[in-house]
Amino acid sequence: MTKDDQIAGDNDYFERLVDTDALRNYLAAELGEVTEYVVSHHAEGHSNETLFLTWGDSELVIRRPPPGETAETAHDVLREYRVMDALQATDVPLPATVLACEDRSVIGSDFYVMERLSGDVLRDGEPERFGTADARQRIGEELVDTLAAIHALDYEGVGLGEFGHPPGYTERQVERWTKQLDWAFERTAEERAVPELEAVGDWLVEHCPKEHEHTVVHGDYKLDNVMYGPGTPPEIVGVFDWEMATLGDPLADLGWMLSYWRDAGDPEPATPELVATFMEAEEYPTRRELVERYERETGIEYDRDGFYRALAVYKLAALGEMFYRRYLDGNSDDPMYPRMEERVPDLARRAKGILDGDEPL
Repeated sequence: MTKDDQIAGDNDYFERLVDTDALRNYLAAELGEVTEYVVSHHAEGHSNETLFLTWGDSELVIRRPPPGETAETAHDVLREYRVMDALQATDVPLPATVLACEDRSVIGSDFYVMERLSGDVLRDGEPERFGTADARQRIGEELVDTLAAIHALDYEGVGLGEFGHPPGYTERQVERWTKQLDWAFERTAEERAVPELEAVGDWLVEHCPKEHEHTVVHGDYKLDNVMYGPGTPPEIVGVFDWEMATLGDPLADLGWMLSYWRDAGDPEPATPELVATFMEAEEYPTRRELVERYERETGIEYDRDGFYRALAVYKLAALGEMFYRRYLDGNSDDPMYPRMEERVPDLARRAKGILDGDEPL
């Protein structure tokens, strides 16, 4: 592919994401006319699409689903907006919500608008100002303390009492992600099979906890879904990507967060495109230290680590297989998606390794 072909492909995909004229007309009716108007595609995420928007003096963000067919219940941006809007007055750090649009004639999908925050999302490494032992420790502490704040929310009090059905959440997670895999396999099985995932799924069904605490669950809580502010010491100023939020088992959130947190001596990442490794440095807290802080902050005991982290990797494998289907169907320009042909089998082996004790807490 030539550079011109790449540019043309990028432009074609951008036009599938947003009709800039229709969006401008809609925003002018909702927010008032402005002179400066710029829209660009932010390509860092791998699920819902993010657009950066300059609207007059305001710097905003638009979230919308990816174009094309998606698995049922996936990419619900209005659900994401609802929970963020409900939590605006709580201790959970969030961007300010602006508006939500259900009229799919505007850009071809539901979408919502929020304010854009300033700071750093830690994906590939730490900013220079965080390169001290105290700051590195605080990065992990902030991550845990913010998760504890989410799990401490009075969900009835903020109007989310009907947002989910907490009993049986964990069992439904196993069932749901198995169904997502089945949806993906309808197309991807033509390319290759991933039999290891079936064994992991069977184990999860057999060992699934029947009882658990009931809290707000973020559903995708991890280091690169939060933003640290521009100052020091490290302080989280925003939690993003609430599309899978509901009411359920808080330990599923903790297991998911831990599945992305690296300890020194861990096996090589199964998905190096998705997992940072800089927290393997000595000054960062270990997974066990993060768990101990979480237990102190919440009073919730983190038992069954093998189950919750294996479930997390199983879910990640399902997401990867869905990404792979979207690539095969021509519904994404994300260069990571075709790599899922190999990465998902690697994730299946990682989940099995967690169950076998190859990656201890």
